[in-house]
Parts: sequence; C-alpha cells; structure tokens
Amino acid sequence: MTDEHAWQDAYRHPVPWTTGFAPRSMIDLFEDSVRQHGQRPAIDFLGRHYSYDELADGVRRVATGLAALGYGKGDRIGLFLPNTPHYLAAYHGALRLGCTVVNFSPLYTVDELCHQVEDSGTRLLFTLSATALLPNALAVLDKSGLERLVVGSVAGVLPPAKSVAYRLLKRREVAPRPADPRVLAFSQLIANDGALPPAAIAPERDVALIQYTGGTTGVPKGAMLTHANVSANARQVACLDPHREQTDRILGVLPLFHVFANTCVMNRTIVTGGEMVLLPRFDAGQALAAIARTRPTSLPGVPTMYQALLDHPSLAKTDLTSLRVCISGGAPLNAELKARWEAATGSTLVEGYGLSESTGVLTTNPYDPPQKPGTIGQPLPSTRIRLVDKEDATREAPPGEPGEIVALGPQIMAGYWNRPDADATTFALDAQGRRWLRTGDVGTIDSDGFIAIVDRLKDMIAVGGFKVFPSQIEAILYHHPAVREALVIGMADTYRGEVPRAYVTLTEEAGAIDGVVLRDWLNPQLGKHERVDRVVVRAALPKTMIGKLSRKDLVAEIRAEMESPPITPS
Repeated sequence: MTDEHAWQDAYRHPVPWTTGFAPRSMIDLFEDSVRQHGQRPAIDFLGRHYSYDELADGVRRVATGLAALGYGKGDRIGLFLPNTPHYLAAYHGALRLGCTVVNFSPLYTVDELCHQVEDSGTRLLFTLSATALLPNALAVLDKSGLERLVVGSVAGVLPPAKSVAYRLLKRREVAPRPADPRVLAFSQLIANDGALPPAAIAPERDVALIQYTGGTTGVPKGAMLTHANVSANARQVACLDPHREQTDRILGVLPLFHVFANTCVMNRTIVTGGEMVLLPRFDAGQALAAIARTRPTSLPGVPTMYQALLDHPSLAKTDLTSLRVCISGGAPLNAELKARWEAATGSTLVEGYGLSESTGVLTTNPYDPPQKPGTIGQPLPSTRIRLVDKEDATREAPPGEPGEIVALGPQIMAGYWNRPDADATTFALDAQGRRWLRTGDVGTIDSDGFIAIVDRLKDMIAVGGFKVFPSQIEAILYHHPAVREALVIGMADTYRGEVPRAYVTLTEEAGAIDGVVLRDWLNPQLGKHERVDRVVVRAALPKTMIGKLSRKDLVAEIRAEMESPPITPS
C-alpha cells in the first residue's frame, strides 16, 4: 500500500500526523530551553553536573572565542570528540556564531579525517588531549588545510575527586598538547565574557550540520542539514513521548557525532529540558552502573548494545525500573531481543528508522501499545512515506509488492555538500516537483501505515535471476537459540552467479553447535534459491562506529582473506 493518507485514522502516536513544525534556528531552540529551564540539570558527566545556565555560558563563550579568532557565519567547524561536555559547548557555540558543524568520528584514520577536512573545508577542529584522539588530530593539522586545533581536557570536566584520580592513574591515556601556535587549549578559547550576540539565521537556507554518510552508493558524502531540518527532527522526536510533560533523563551512550544520538540524545533532550547522562563510550558494565546511579528514563541504542547489556553479569543486580522507553535504531531489532529486553527491564523497547540524510529519524513504533514488532513503525508527524518501483523511482510500486521507501518531510536534507550531481539519484521528483528522498531500502506498508523493511537495494543477492533478501535469512537464523548475531552476504558462484552465505556468532550456551548443524537447520526453512551454501561461525562480526553489524565491512574482510596468499609451512 503506497497511499500515505489512507492510514491516518489508525495513527497511534500521541499527536496528530498533521502536527506542523515551523522552520526555526537551533540557536532559538537552545535559548528557549535555557530561558525555561535554566536551573535544571542539563548534563551529568560521570557525576559532575552542569545546569542549562552553565551549559549556555559555555556555549556563549565558545562562540565569542571563535569570533575572536576570526571565524564567522558559514565557516565549517569540526568536532572530533567523544561524549563529553566539550561536545555540547562546541556544537551549540559554533551554531550560535552561524558556523556549520562537521562531525568527525573518533574511529577515523588520519587519511579519512584528511579527506573529510578537505572535502568540507573545515577550518578549525575541536578535540581532546587523549592519546586516542590528539595524535591523529595533529597529523591532520600537518597534512591538510586545517588551520587550528582547540584541545580540551577530560580531567577538567570531571568531578574534583575523579579529576585528581584521572590525572594520577590515566596518564598513559593523556597526550600532551604541543607548544604550537596553531593549537589552542579549550580553556583559553572560552576565557572571555561570552557577550557576542547570536548570528542571524535563515533556518531553511543556513546549514547547521554536515553529516558524512555512505548514502545509498557507498561513496562518503556530506549530508547538508539545515537549521530547519535539525530543529524539526528534534521536535518531531520529542512529541512522540506520551509522557513528555515529565522530566526526562536520557542515558547518552550512543556517540553524539552520529546523527541518531545527535537527534535522539542531545537535541531532543534540550527541547524537552531534560538531562543527558553522558558516557564517553559504550561499555556494558559502565552503562549498567550509570543506570543504577542516575535512574534514567530512556536509553536510545542499537540492537547489539541491548544484547551486550542483557549478556552482562551485572544485569540481574541492577535496578532498571526507572526506564520507561528505549529506542532502538541503526539495525533491525529482532523480536526475541525485544521480548528479552522488555522482560528483563519492564521498559518498552521500540524500533525506529532513519538516515543521516533525514537528520536521524523518519519513523518509529508508538511508545505505548499496541505496537507492531518487526516493523519500523509509523511515520513521524509531518513525514510522508511512499513506495516506488525498485527499478524506476518515478513510478509507484506495483500494488501489493515491496518497493523502495521514499520520504518527504521537514527533516529531509537540502542535499549533499558540493555534490549537486548526486541529486538525480538521491531524490525522486513527483508530479508537483517535490523532492522525495530515496532511502535505498525496500519495504512494505500495511493498512495501518506500519512500515516493514525487506532489505536494502544494494544488499540484494542475485541468485540465478532471483532476488534474495539477506535480512529475511538473518531473521530466521535469529530464531535459533544458539545464534547471537548473524549476517548474510552474497558469494560468487560459477553456476548461479551468487549464492547466500551466512556468518554468525554464537551464544555462550551454544555448546557443540557448529556451522553444519545450523545450515542443516536453516535451509529447509528457505526457498531453494535462498538456501545458503555455508554457515560460518566466527568469534566476532564487524560493527560500525555505533555498534550495528556491518555487512559492508564483512564483505571487505572476506575479500581481503580471499586475496591474501596462503601461508605455507616453513
């Protein structure tokens, strides 16, 4: 079903689908929250608390400091930071000045960082004096057009006792800041009165964030997200919570440099005047300890994160009753994991869906029952979803058949940075000339407007002229109690062109289960063209920077293994 209006009577989110989101700047959104909630806690960072007024002071000082260095509206300011208070101050400080934020993953190599700096024209980069970050940032400073680094200190934002312990015990994790005029301490940058007035912003034109993504082609491109895009998606997500009048405390273990956390942890929480409990990285034991200490109401995450928490020995002795709703994204959420999490915690785990090109979120299941497990839920308010033909995006998908998901809404990006050539394949025009974002995902829509993803167009496996969807095979594998994680990819086959092959990790209770047993259990449940040639058991499967399983990286690993010369005995 592709008529996006026919299911509106069945809309289950707590606000009407017709709820509008007027274009607003992120500066106004942030300042509104500060005016309303100035004394409320905004950040809990490992036990140190910052109120909205204190956060706003840092934001204003960052903006004033950047202006004193000669930066201004339209300049690209990079964030090469984990989840620390520096991130929020730098992000909103750059926006206050009218600059464009560019997110950089701490997992990038120097070459990847240099490419992104050059492509975006990033002039200044924020980072930390950590051995995992500063050496790479300094290398980029020497190898690219980057002009300056601003370096913060983790110890400087910790509670006093932890700050002393960090300086004494974590010396190996601290990289010294060099005496280089191009390198400035964060404390020096903010040594001002913060009196600079905010920039004038045209929300629908001015780009707030450049978020790099592989898109639907695998070529890294910077999605241009305007102030209107970012502010709309934050408000869209905030209004989905039927208990939004209550104060929220969000456990922020997803990396803020990723668009999912940028919207669902940071900006959404600022809109509601809630508190962010920030952890620099995800560690299951630390996350459970933070839940016990801070009593959060929500935990946005990816499926592998919930799996790791369920598997941790401290789960049974951790009080999880404060959690109301947990939002899963980034990868399909299997029904067994959802049921286990809800049984263990008493909270609701809902699956949502979005892309960097949609500022993070397009759809989600309702927070309150009834929900439809196995779907990505209904569209957010003011968001239209349709299905188009998999071969020709200008045509509707044939009735009753899966089609490529396309989306239209206030959160859809303006386009790719310096890549107008990509618009022709990224957007599909309708009869009214509106640009629908092509997601590259194939799905179905039921009569209630709930959307199910069948697979990605680029991931489909061609077996003797038939199209095989890897996610459907993976979904069956997850029914086996011994399977912890599963990925299916296509392998070259001289007769059929390609053949599916499954790669899995096993649970601790798997016992003597091996790949042959799993293959023999799996294949009778599949069509002849879907049957796998092998099930390969591995100790681990590759994951992306936010912890979701990465089919692309698995393909790269297998290709590298096949190209490596065999090791012969000496």
